Amino acid sequence: MHFSRSKLNEKFLETLKAVFPILAIVLILCFTVAPIPPSILMTFLIGAVMLIVGMLLFNVGVELSMTPMGERVGTIMTKTRKLAAMILIGFVMGFIITISEPDLQVLAGQIPSIPNLVIILSVAAGVGVFLVIALLRMLFGVALSHFLVLFYALVFILTLFVPRDFLAIAFDSGGVTTGPMTVPFIMAFGIGIAAIRSDKHAADDSFGLVSLCSVGPILAVLVLGMIFNPGQGESVSESIPVVDNTVDLWKLFTRGLPTYIKEMAISLLPIVLCFGLFQMVSRDINKTTLIKIGIGLVYTYVGLVLFLTGVNVGFMPAGNYLGQTIARLSYAWIIVPIGMIIGYFIVLAEPAVFVLTKQVEEITSGAISAKAMGTSLSIGVSVSVGLAMIRVLTGISIMWFLLPGYGLAIILTFFVPKIFTAIAFDSGGVASGPMTATFLLPFSMGACGALGGNIITDAFGIIAMVAMTPLITIQVMGMALKVKESMLRRKVFDKKTAIPLEAFGDMEIIEL
Repeated sequence: MHFSRSKLNEKFLETLKAVFPILAIVLILCFTVAPIPPSILMTFLIGAVMLIVGMLLFNVGVELSMTPMGERVGTIMTKTRKLAAMILIGFVMGFIITISEPDLQVLAGQIPSIPNLVIILSVAAGVGVFLVIALLRMLFGVALSHFLVLFYALVFILTLFVPRDFLAIAFDSGGVTTGPMTVPFIMAFGIGIAAIRSDKHAADDSFGLVSLCSVGPILAVLVLGMIFNPGQGESVSESIPVVDNTVDLWKLFTRGLPTYIKEMAISLLPIVLCFGLFQMVSRDINKTTLIKIGIGLVYTYVGLVLFLTGVNVGFMPAGNYLGQTIARLSYAWIIVPIGMIIGYFIVLAEPAVFVLTKQVEEITSGAISAKAMGTSLSIGVSVSVGLAMIRVLTGISIMWFLLPGYGLAIILTFFVPKIFTAIAFDSGGVASGPMTATFLLPFSMGACGALGGNIITDAFGIIAMVAMTPLITIQVMGMALKVKESMLRRKVFDKKTAIPLEAFGDMEIIEL
């Protein structure tokens, strides 16, 4: 795949459109209701530049490397027709890729009373098991909604036996572990597996892997909460750096950069090794394609290093300080609409959102546009951040939001075309990525700390909320399209020639 200058310009403009609104909102807040020190503003601006360059390189790299790698591995694995081998490979891949996800290290450090290694291995095993379940579902053509009802029912039953202090972190884990490293590979893996099926629902079933892989970590962490019974603990909070001059500013970023250079090398290595092993066995990829994949991997690596350094060093302190400043205002309620505006735009800057919206548009041949997907995600995340800020202000338990939210999402699965259910539940894991973890979570923690709230119970959970609302908004979009199709059909056909809805496949419904 060759990238022309016009293609690069297009991706650069896409990246600017995604990042500029959040940059503008933060600057407006800084110069109006929420003044912040110049040093934090400078780290934020440098972080924003790194984020833009990193996202651009990441998007180019994913298209050149991660997508073709995932598709080839999925296709080759399925062609073996050996179920035992497929189950073993699926589990190992899920396990290895999850361990390599950098956000999992952050999650492990935030859970009190449980050793980090225990959390990492348990969550990785959870993802491995559920990747196998998702793979078997695709191969045997079982409806995704049946699995979602079963496993989310199990999740909410387990919440009855887990300490309240632990619930928000457990649900956060589902969103954190499906990050920018795992999502592109797992989604392409699903497309590769679906490619060997010739039935009309193959395209629908190419989605849904991320959604089931998001359930595994929640169940794993809830079970750990029952075994270790962790009580109230203090969260690991990032201190806000004090920068007195430009040399200190430079040192701040140069100290952070080596950390993410090492983390991303560790993250990419297992995926490269898996792909290399498959290539050695199958030898079905020519030298030119392998060179392009290699170049794409370099782009992906450099892009993620710059992106993660930018958001962790530059965005995290700004988010925390803004949350503190706004919460201390005499009209602290304003944090709800401000949070909703930030949430609306920030999701578009998530690296994996680019991957999801583009793949949805390609798989559906433009029937579900990337723009429609982006708008639905933005509305969902906007609502979720607003609700999270209400929790910060009031201390309401997260279960008052998650139970009805997931209940509604699962009820909708029985009324919308299958493809929308799969895309919606995939979107939940995709929307809650590093931008949420490094800006929205510190924003929520800063506000909670300023108000004297309990950070563990009231600030954590924002990732879980961000992962939940797209399940509803994207399925509502599917419902609206289904109703529109029904009205259109009534206009086109009279009663004698009307075609029953069951005669149409999900893709045909969308196209109509």
